Amino acid sequence: MSCATIPLKRFYKELPVWIVEDHHDVVSHIYRAIASRHLPQENIKMIHLDSHPDLLIPVNMSADTVFERDKLFSELSIENWIMPMVYAGHVSCVVWLHPYWAQQIREGEHRMAVGKDSSTTTIRVSSTDNYFLSDGLYVCEEQLEDAKPLILSVVKVNPVKPSHLSLTVKKTEEDTAKCFAKRPRMECHQAGEASCSEPRKTTADALHPPEGSNIYKEQGDNGTGFGDDDGENEGSHCYIVKRISAVLSETEPYILDIDLDFFSCKNPFKELYTQEEYTILKELYNFSGPSPDADQEELDECVDRRIHQLEDLEAAFADLLEDDGEETITRWANNPGMASLVQLVSSLKSRNPHPDYEMVHQAGLTCDSVELPHHISSDDEIDRLISAVQQFLTPLPKPTLVTMSRSSLDEYCPIEQVDSVQKKVLAVLEYLYGQLDIHKDYDNSSTETPNSQRHAT
Repeated sequence: MSCATIPLKRFYKELPVWIVEDHHDVVSHIYRAIASRHLPQENIKMIHLDSHPDLLIPVNMSADTVFERDKLFSELSIENWIMPMVYAGHVSCVVWLHPYWAQQIREGEHRMAVGKDSSTTTIRVSSTDNYFLSDGLYVCEEQLEDAKPLILSVVKVNPVKPSHLSLTVKKTEEDTAKCFAKRPRMECHQAGEASCSEPRKTTADALHPPEGSNIYKEQGDNGTGFGDDDGENEGSHCYIVKRISAVLSETEPYILDIDLDFFSCKNPFKELYTQEEYTILKELYNFSGPSPDADQEELDECVDRRIHQLEDLEAAFADLLEDDGEETITRWANNPGMASLVQLVSSLKSRNPHPDYEMVHQAGLTCDSVELPHHISSDDEIDRLISAVQQFLTPLPKPTLVTMSRSSLDEYCPIEQVDSVQKKVLAVLEYLYGQLDIHKDYDNSSTETPNSQRHAT
């Protein structure tokens, strides 16, 4: 092939930041960056800050849909937009950076295959983590066709400690030097960018978070903001940088993806239903996982049992949507494990004679082995989380593209906080990377508040 026919990598003059309302709407902007050769066609890495993993899969979507762009976009929703890009071959590594209150997937590195289930032609995954098992998404790797490898690194982020800030800043700089002692930090991984000539900011100018919660004391912090003296406690600055640098080289393009509910997060279903109703939903949708040393037969039985459980519950609430009379309720309540349906419907109808049973089912889907995260942060804690993000981004290479989700109309990020959080996050990005090319895509979308969709649990 002649040099003239080799596609050349392109560089943005200013770092583009695409801000959307619903998180899955970032996919179109990622695909546009791939088409314009700012991102490569394959093996893209993503640093994903979110209170939710967003790593589920459209359950009934044909795997081949990933190759029909417009159809794919119509099938995606907020909890399942990443894995289709993995199966399409675009994304090969995701670092899920989660606040301490989000515990949906085990901390650490997970290696798995994402491919087409030979029996159903849908996308499935070989991971046996309960996050995937509870949605019936697991199949053994031998059953996957055209499988793509995925490295998933789950990394906790702790807010910066409110006191000893000067010590924290000094320690951050020392730990950064340790983390990169054998691998010097590059100021910018994209040679030729206009902004590369500008010096990177240091953590000496970090945000100064005010006083707030005492989670560090609860987590055994030693007063430095970084846990043990070596600064490598889970959730500390150096822990985060080391975990990211293990999968991200200095010269690789990557996506920095930020959901603003990373900083403050609601479970909107808790406001739709009473505590009694929510307790019943957790009982109805409870997921019974396999034993730690489960063999293939037990894993397959676990998934089959879960799929049938969810199908029965979906059918029950679909029937109730058509007719929630006593006969229908009794018929479904006689099924194993569904006796509490009588009490749930009675409670729902006492508050609303015509309950939205489809929404009830969506709420139930979030009640498996782990509840949706719910932690409305104080302004102080938001500032300390933003400061923590600035600290671990400082030694990392500059991203190729930033995508950002507000998640406010469905209330995962409290609507009264989202504008302030967005402004602060953009200030940090501009401080680190210079002039930004900001696109407020949410201004062009509907301003009507949609029904809360299921988020990844």
